[in-house]
Amino acid sequence: MSEDSLIELETKLAYQEDMVESLNKVVCDQQRQIDALEKTCRKMADRLMDLSEAFESTQVEDAPPPHY
Repeated sequence: MSEDSLIELETKLAYQEDMVESLNKVVCDQQRQIDALEKTCRKMADRLMDLSEAFESTQVEDAPPPHY
């Protein structure tokens, strides 16, 4: 293997290692964002359930008696 071929392979490997690091950073950032979005979604679902229960309880109180 010639010196030029070896240098070319080492250069390609260095670029690939840099690319892997960059992609890993992107994946980690995306996972943090997904975790935050899931947390927000759970909070919203819990809040919606609370509001739904509160709405149902007010509807029962405002309903006319059965003899009407």
